Parts: sequence; C-alpha cells; structure tokens
Amino acid sequence: MSTDATPLWTPSPADVARARLTAFREDLVARGVVPSSVTDAHALHDWSVQHIETFWAEVWRAAGIMADGPGPASAPWQAVLEHGSAMRPPHVHDGAWEGPRWFTGTRLNFAEHLLRRRDDAPALVSWNEHGMQQRLSFAQLARRVAQCAAALRHAGVGIGDRVAGWMPNVPETVIAMLATASIGAVWSSCSPDFGTKGVLDRFGQIAPKVLIAADGYWYAGKRIDCLPRLHEIVGAIASLDAVWVVPYLSAAPDLADLPRATAWPDVLGAFAHCETPVFTRLPFDHPLYILYSSGTTGLPKCMVHGAGGTLLQHWKELALHTDLRENDVLFYFTTCGWMMWIWLVSGLAVGATVVLYDGAPLAPDPAVLWRMAAAEGVCVFGTSAKYLAMCEKEGVVPRDLADLSSVRAVLSTGSPLAAHSYDYVQRTIGERVRLSSISGGTDIVSCFALGDPTGPVYRGELQMRGLGMAVDVYGDDGRPVREVPGELVCTRPFPSMPVAFWNDADGALYRAAYFEHLPGVWRHGDWAEITAHDGLVIHGRSDATLNPGGVRIGTAEIYRQVEQIPEVVESLVVEQTIGEAAGTDSRVVLFVRLRDGVVLTDPLQAAIRARIREHTSPHHVPRVIVAVADLPRTISGKITELAVREVIHGRPVKNVDALANPAALALFRDLPALRN
Repeated sequence: MSTDATPLWTPSPADVARARLTAFREDLVARGVVPSSVTDAHALHDWSVQHIETFWAEVWRAAGIMADGPGPASAPWQAVLEHGSAMRPPHVHDGAWEGPRWFTGTRLNFAEHLLRRRDDAPALVSWNEHGMQQRLSFAQLARRVAQCAAALRHAGVGIGDRVAGWMPNVPETVIAMLATASIGAVWSSCSPDFGTKGVLDRFGQIAPKVLIAADGYWYAGKRIDCLPRLHEIVGAIASLDAVWVVPYLSAAPDLADLPRATAWPDVLGAFAHCETPVFTRLPFDHPLYILYSSGTTGLPKCMVHGAGGTLLQHWKELALHTDLRENDVLFYFTTCGWMMWIWLVSGLAVGATVVLYDGAPLAPDPAVLWRMAAAEGVCVFGTSAKYLAMCEKEGVVPRDLADLSSVRAVLSTGSPLAAHSYDYVQRTIGERVRLSSISGGTDIVSCFALGDPTGPVYRGELQMRGLGMAVDVYGDDGRPVREVPGELVCTRPFPSMPVAFWNDADGALYRAAYFEHLPGVWRHGDWAEITAHDGLVIHGRSDATLNPGGVRIGTAEIYRQVEQIPEVVESLVVEQTIGEAAGTDSRVVLFVRLRDGVVLTDPLQAAIRARIREHTSPHHVPRVIVAVADLPRTISGKITELAVREVIHGRPVKNVDALANPAALALFRDLPALRN
C-alpha cells in the first residue's frame, strides 16, 4: 500500500530528550553495549533482535528486577536463554518439555514488582457508569493483597493451584490477581458478560480451587444480576473448594443457597490483621496467567503465560514504547476477559496510577470516558479502534467535552485503526497527542508492534516493531517481503511466548497453533505489511483474507473505506464460493449495518463500491452488498468473519457460545441475495 510521505505527528526535540527510550538507548551507548551508530528506535530494534540475549538482560537491569539465583545480584541467572536463539517449536523429549527457556536459575515473584511501591499515592482508581467508586493508595492495595493472600492460603490454595475470577473491572479483581500471584498460584479471569457455557468452557478446563465472582454488574444503564448464572457455574465445577462473592449490585447479596460461598468483605475481614504481603519467589517461567483463545472454532485454547516473561515484556512496552513513568496515570478501556486488562494492571510495575472503568464506553453518554480522563489527569488513554471509530461516526469531539490537557498519548488496539481515525484523534483530542496503534495478542500477552515516543507517526501505520521481537513479514515463498502484504512472523524466541498450553502434554496444540504453517518461525495469523518507514500495517487476520481472482486481500483494507460512508455504522466482509463445485469461483460479499432509518438503496450501494474502487482496487469491490441488523462478535468485542463465512456456506459454527450475540448468526442464513 502507499503511505503518506508526511508524518501526522513528530516529536519535538524536548519530547525525544525526555523519553525513557532515549535514556535507555543512550545508557547502552555510553556503556559500550551498543555502537554509537544506533541513534534511533529503529536502529535499536535492529540491534536488539541481532543480540536478543544481551538486549533482554539489559531490560532486566533497567527494570530493576528483584530475583534470587546462582549468579551475582546484577546477573543472577545461569543463562539468559537456553536452547539457542533459533525459533524452535516446543516439544517433549525423554519426558521433559524442551523449548526456549529464559533466565534459567532465577526465582522471582510478579506481584512483588507490582507492589514495590508502598506510599499513599493512588495506585488504583475505579470508575463505572455512576462515576468514581474507589480510590486505593499503593499502601492500601498492598494491605488488601496481604489479606486476600492469607485467605487463599487458608482455603488451601498453594503453588500452581488455579484461582478463577468471573469479575467486572473493579479493584477487587486486581487485588485477587495480585494475591494469587504473590503465593505462586495461577490466575485466570473472564468478564461477567460471559454466559454460563462460555465460563465453563474456560474454567472447566483448568479446575480452579477458588472462584471469585461479583453478584452482578451495570452495563448501559442496565442492572445485570449474575447470581443465577453463578449457581449454575458453581454446580458444574467440581474442583471448587470456595466461592467468594463481591457485593457490587447489592451491599449484602443473598448467598444462602450458593454452595461454599462467602461474601468478599467477610473473606478479607477474617484476615484484617495481615498488613504486609509475603511473596513466594519461583522460577522465571512459573505459570502466572491462563488466557484463552476466542473459542469460535471449538473449545478455547488455554494459553499459560509465565511470570518473568510477562513482567519483562510489559515493563519494556510500558516504560520504553509507551513512555509511562512513575506518577503517570494510565487508563485502558478493557474488560477482565481481554489481555489488555493484564497489560493495564502491569502499569503498577512502573509506579503509575491505574484507572479502571467498568461499564459501557458510551454510557451514560459519549463523554463519560473523556470526563473521567480529565478528572483523573490521565496521561495515557487506551481504547479500541472500534471505540475511536464510533466516536468519530457520532461526531464526538472529546476536547470540547473535557479538559484533556493531561493526555500525552492515545493507544489503540483490538483491530486495525483506519487512517482517517488517526486524523480524527489529532483533530479532536489534541495536535500534540501521540497516537500509537499497537498490535499483538492473547497468544503473547503483549505486542509485536507498538509506539515510538521518539519517532514520527504516519497515518495508518504502527510506528515500529517491538524491541527484542524479531518480527518480519513473509511472502508466499517463505521469504521476507517489504511494502507488500504477507504473513506476520517472528523468527527468534521472546520471553513472553506461552510456557505451555493447558492439557497439552506433548505440545501438539502449541505447535499446531504457531509452527506448522511456516517451519522455523512463529506464524501469528495476521496479514501485515512493513512500510517504507519501517512501520507496520495490519490488513486483517490471514485466515480471513479474501482471494478473488487469485489476488489476496486483507479485510481491513475494505473496512477502512466502507466505514467512512456516513450511512454505514460498521461492516463485515467475507469471500463466498459459488458454482456447482467447491472452488469453481468466488466473490466478495459485504455486509453492512446501517444507521437507524437508512435503507440500502442502489445509489448507496453504488457509492460504497465507488469509494472502494477509488481508494483500493477493482479486486476489492464486493459483488454483493447486503444490509443486516447486527454483526456477530466475540465476547471480547471483535467481529467474527469466520463464523459468518461458515454460515453462508451452510456449515456449522462449532462454538456459538463463544459469541457475545450468537442470535446474530441467524441473520446470515438463507439470504436470497447470496443464492445467485
């Protein structure tokens, strides 16, 4: 794709001078670790992937990691990386799991780093649709974690046991996670909008000892009671020894008929005498989190992430790529079922205040998140591309709604951010605000591409590949390509690779997920492009790309154009096979959700096709356009092209319970427009 020659945003010399990334790079140069020719972030990236062991050791040093080990305090490990720097799929040999092993011999605790600060500065600030709800200092947070950890130990939870949270985005969720990590247990969470089967598909696989759940939550002004579903969940998970219920809708929910249930205030109250957390240090790759794939093609895959890799990656991304620092205020709009919640909470590791929001992003009105950002002095405002697109569609001008002078950076992820949304952020939030589109995933609990506070921002581009991440784009011949789309890969190991998949004793599921399509590299499943500026463009998921007439097209290229049509709220595009024999021919089919009262007329269809043809190519133009009332999306809010593709071809969708709105699939069955 062609990209703008002129940056949308350029850092001032003062921005570059005070950036943590600059200080990190200059320190490496001053100590002779990197050559003086490494003068910017992209050169530092090139060096970091050529010297991955040295780079990650330097991140360890800069982050001030606290650990025990056989080596000296400054380098307590036996080896930074065992089994070499080549990307090898994990496997079992002679009964032992073999794969990249980082910082061997070290023992650390994730929660110890997030609770290192113990003063009266705010650690967590909690908002919902009704306004600010709680404010906890670092000292108060540590005390509550100590109480929760003591309660977990009393409940029989030990090293490696699982603790599950079916929780809204509130401080109690953070407290429970940190308490779980402090004792060496493993945390896993789902948001309360997951239905009973969605929760059981996840937690049922990992056999938690303790389940922590809220009595309900608020969304878009509606009061949603979770207790009926909680009874079903508790009855179906035989491994549970205790159920702790957080009062959120009611001060005293009725738990009389809920087996093994105790109210959260009583749980912590029994251990009110516990003032200081005790941290169990465990091996670098000891399991910390279990995260889940979307589950739209079967049971969700359970990805086990290690404590050390998560800590190092998140510190690098927050401190160096985001330029977050002590006393900054970090916000990301997320639920506890998305990996960005974990990323957000890791802001505590750099001494920042973390702002939590629970509820609908546009309720009670479109200004709610922006008013919150102004009230709390948010420095880094994170959200989804979809949220920014919806604000743009609705004509929301954030800086007219609130004083956003504290906001230095806006982050976007979840789906590709269209170029016009870059302009929208600059125009309506602030000309000096740095917009960083970032991309990675649950698979790596981190990012492959992020921001660069020391470099320019170009419309539609992610600024750079992550430091220490040997990210590349391969063409069909398995070789690197530039300025054309291809498969996003990673060619060398990185610390936040999953340490395992749950219930995958021989590693077969792990290998199938990332290593079978392109031998010798991690294939992530994104269709991407490295630009002339050494930035990155994500064109969509590679398994959802279109191939009309043998030309491979990323779906995001079409969405970027269609969703600029004023009448279109959102869209979904798939390829439909037509003809008597499978593979005889195919066509691009575009589904659009229109504004209330708008009809898909012939002139509107012509306008949609004309815009796509003008700004992309004739191959991108849909043969068929269909208006639908809703689009199916996963519980994390992502539109699912694959489910629609299966439905229009008459094939079953394997796990409709993974969808937030499974009834929407019925809108795509037996459509007359798709029969010809």
